[in-house]
Amino acid sequence: MKYFAELFDELDSTTKTNEKISSLVNYFANNNPSDNIYTISFLTGRKPKQLVRSANIRDWAREAADIPQWLFEESYERVGDMGELIALLVEQKTATEHTSFTYWIEQIILPLKKKEEADQKKIILDAWHSLDYKGRFVFNKIIGGSFRVGVSQSIVVKAIAQYSGIKDTVISHRMMGNWQPQEAFFNQLISEDSGDTDVSKPYPFYLAYQLDSELESLGQPEEWAAEWKWDGIRAQIIKRNDEVFIWSRGEDLITDRFPELNEAALFLPNGTVLDGELLAWKDDKPMIFGELQKRIGRKNLTKKILEDVPAVFQAFDILEVNEKDLRESLYSERKEILKDVVEKIHPKEFKLDSIVKFDSWDELKDLRGTAKQKNIEGVLLKKKDSLYGTGRRRGNWWKWKVDPFTIDAVMIYAQRGHGRRASLYTDYTFGIWNDGKLISFAKAYSGLTDEEIRKVDAFVRKNTLEKFGPVRTVKPELVFELSFEGIQLSGRHKSGVAVRFPRITKWRTDKKPEDADSLENIKKLLTSL
Repeated sequence: MKYFAELFDELDSTTKTNEKISSLVNYFANNNPSDNIYTISFLTGRKPKQLVRSANIRDWAREAADIPQWLFEESYERVGDMGELIALLVEQKTATEHTSFTYWIEQIILPLKKKEEADQKKIILDAWHSLDYKGRFVFNKIIGGSFRVGVSQSIVVKAIAQYSGIKDTVISHRMMGNWQPQEAFFNQLISEDSGDTDVSKPYPFYLAYQLDSELESLGQPEEWAAEWKWDGIRAQIIKRNDEVFIWSRGEDLITDRFPELNEAALFLPNGTVLDGELLAWKDDKPMIFGELQKRIGRKNLTKKILEDVPAVFQAFDILEVNEKDLRESLYSERKEILKDVVEKIHPKEFKLDSIVKFDSWDELKDLRGTAKQKNIEGVLLKKKDSLYGTGRRRGNWWKWKVDPFTIDAVMIYAQRGHGRRASLYTDYTFGIWNDGKLISFAKAYSGLTDEEIRKVDAFVRKNTLEKFGPVRTVKPELVFELSFEGIQLSGRHKSGVAVRFPRITKWRTDKKPEDADSLENIKKLLTSL
């Protein structure tokens, strides 16, 4: 635990990618394979959920620190992070044992979930009293389910590649899909010849970068291909050894959620991997994303839901054919192979109509303007001579999304952020007008500058009306412009509508609360689709 806590501190103390990679490489070189794979697991999001009730952790910490509740709460108000507060308040009483991270995870932390409260308390108190500040802090974050650190999976992959001498593209592929944090897997991960034989394993997804310049800066239109950017679930369909596997971009195996696609994919030749978008599709057009979520959220797929929300797969790339990796082939060549493979089986559940034909940039601009009415997010631009890469990279693939919806709303609630923002109010709830009252509409926490965040934080502290746990009701005075990608009716929301990817785009200091939008006007956006 000592070395893992020190690594966490190093990673959390810098924003420089090379420094993070260097810390990881040094850690891998000086720890055993078992600790290494658990570390990789935690840093890539495969961490345990909350193991102990938050209320119990607070009570035991207050008791261990021997301070009254009011002082504990005031301290939390100042520190803003419960894990950090407990690490500061509870003292180390015994020398830190240099037991492995694996031991802490397998023998102490994971078993907590099934322990009685009295046993949980003893184990946690013993841990607090035996760990130093850094160890206590990380331990608290793990058992409280709030462990996170500023390291992307791509940084972890680059560090493993640098440590092992294996190409990062190979490491990325080996880390895809379901795997367990076991010593054998780490050895396989860094092996020169791991025998990548898992038939279910998908490839790392290649992601488009947001277009941040004029189209004309990309060069000649004939060098580029354009595709519709569908509003669905990015996925890979794999057919190997007469089995079908459907993986989402989030590395969830969702084959059972789409039985009609599973059945259609059985007609693909073995050794085929398709890349594309899962869509809810009815009456020869895509349905809104919310309908697709109904399929994902159901434990049991009834005949009715399959009829109401039929699914298709918009295939736009092919990564493997006849067990041959095609990622080093040109985009234009892969497209021809894709067309040949899919048209031979011609299932109605597989579609190839993603290409947007255009002869000039002006023509493409006009075509993009029709996307929103078709429930399409925008346009993807792909260099015809591009290879299939890994992760999000600039240059060859660009996404050019339609202009978002925008409304003006009033901040009505605020909550502290996480990590480095734990001491600041950075998570906000916004309201809109309905029958003369402000009702909750959307939550957002991104879009403001650091200076604006500090100003809003100061406002929240001075203008809090009520407290509900971590949430503060504030005077409804600040108006913000919110942007979002989609809107739909929703019975789960107080306003009756739900929006996708809300974010703050502007602090409207020029507007008063009464200038904010009304629910009536917002619902008119639905009729424009």
